[in-house]
Formats: sequence, structure tokens, C-alpha cells
Amino acid sequence: MTPLRLYIAGTHSTGKTTLARRIEMELRATGITVARTGGFAKRAAELGLPKMTRHTAQSTTWIINATSNAALEAELTADVVIVDRTPYDALAYYLAAVQHRDEHPDPEALSRLTALAQLACPHPPAFLATLLDPALPLAEHPGKDPDWTDTGFREAVDQQLHQALAAYAVPHIPVPSHGHATAVDAAVKTITAAWEAAA
Repeated sequence: MTPLRLYIAGTHSTGKTTLARRIEMELRATGITVARTGGFAKRAAELGLPKMTRHTAQSTTWIINATSNAALEAELTADVVIVDRTPYDALAYYLAAVQHRDEHPDPEALSRLTALAQLACPHPPAFLATLLDPALPLAEHPGKDPDWTDTGFREAVDQQLHQALAAYAVPHIPVPSHGHATAVDAAVKTITAAWEAAA
């Protein structure tokens, strides 16, 4: 049986990882084997690639490819793979970074990155996209990049992400800050139904 993927997108500190953990727990309770992928922005930074407001086409390409490769690897041993941060997130961070620097993306690079994101992110049974609530305080994370607390950049990522999802007609469930429980329930039901139908 072909493994299923569930994507969770959104700007930083909007509850993506918490959503992923809750969905994973619910799915495991039904006997489905689950794997989660994520953390590629951190790994990119450890390699010396720029991040946050300093993102480049090169760092974005690396993150998209790393995300795709990790999902393919996880499918070797899991029934469901939860992708925490999607290729569209990488694209949104790149566009927000270029905007932050008051620059314009290179058209050729943007075309290539967009095609790469679309290829690396086939329409899955479930795709959740968190919505930023600027009124909620940003969680403190000692040691994070200084850009972490840049509210303007964070909002720009949120805007770029949802613009991209709309522009490329990516079916997804918008998840407001008060709608996490509903999103978890919808994702679990969708994945469970798809799994049972494929069995």
C-alpha cells in the first residue's frame, strides 16, 4: 500500500509542531504507523546556509530537496508521513526574505523554486496551513535567530505562504489559532478514511 502524506504549513510559532504531535498520537492510537519530518531550516543553518531574512535561492533549494528526500525515506517504514513545514513554506520564507531586504527575486530562480515546490509537494489527502494571529504573543525561544522575533517578517511569511497556496490552487485546510482541535479531528478523519479506502 502506498503511504499517505499529511502536510502542515505555516509561519514560525503558529503551533505546527503541536498539531503534528497531536495528529501523530491520534493516528498511532488507530494502529497506523506514523513518521514525522522537519527541522531542515536548522540543519541548513548548521551547514552554513543562510536562513530567515537572509534566505537565498540556494538555501531554499536545499530545504525543498531535503524535505522531499526525508519524506521519501520515511515512507519506507511508515503508513503515514507528517511533513512539518512544506516546500511551500521554504518558498514563502524566501519571498519574505527578499521582500524584507527590499529586493526583487530573480525571475528564473523563482520559476525554478516554484516548479520544485510543486513537484516536491503532490496534493496529499490532508494539507493544513496555520493562520497567523498577530494578537497572540510570540513564544520565547532562547538561542533562536534574532529574526525569530521580527513580527513584520513573520507576518510576511504568513502572507506569502497563503498567497502561494491560493495562486497554485493547493487544496488545504486553513487553521486559525482557535481551530487546532477541529483541524486535528479533520486531519485524522481524512487520513483514516483514505487509509481504510486504500486497504
